[in-house]
Amino acid sequence: MRHRRWAWTAVTAFAVLAAACSSGTSGPAAAGTPFPSPSAINAARAPLLPTDRFALPTFDYSTFTTLLSQLKGTPVVVNIWASWCGPCRIEGPHLAAAAHRYGEQVQFLGVDILDQRGPAQSFIREFGWPYPSVSDPTGDIRDHLGFVGVPVTVFFDRQGHRVAVSAGAISSEQLATDVQKLLA
Repeated sequence: MRHRRWAWTAVTAFAVLAAACSSGTSGPAAAGTPFPSPSAINAARAPLLPTDRFALPTFDYSTFTTLLSQLKGTPVVVNIWASWCGPCRIEGPHLAAAAHRYGEQVQFLGVDILDQRGPAQSFIREFGWPYPSVSDPTGDIRDHLGFVGVPVTVFFDRQGHRVAVSAGAISSEQLATDVQKLLA
């Protein structure tokens, strides 16, 4: 009986220790675990920035401009898109590659307009976008920025000034050129 109690205590202690060691919710990153994304890092000073790239919180223009002001000090690339947009599908891989390449230096942010959450989440997943998007179901953000249609990519410098705009599907070359201007 004493042997069984000791064995049960040992198994329970091992299970608790294993669970504590594998939680990954605090402490330094485990070997092979990526560092927090730029979005997660920026979230500390930009509380409106979604840390879950699939969350798609609903924003209006006022909330969007508040988020941009929270991101001052970081160059920002905003892509206005929709899952039903053909040219958005063309530029999707370019945005993913650029975000992976420049993600430590530039905050990428998507604005999904006039769309449904399920198809938008599938679009994000399909193209492997590592950055968050917000939902703009009425097109309010796009309209207030003075654009018609999608896609549109807008580049904001560290001071929050709009420095470049690309209407239509942006090429990987144009994207790299405009991001380099932000970093200069």
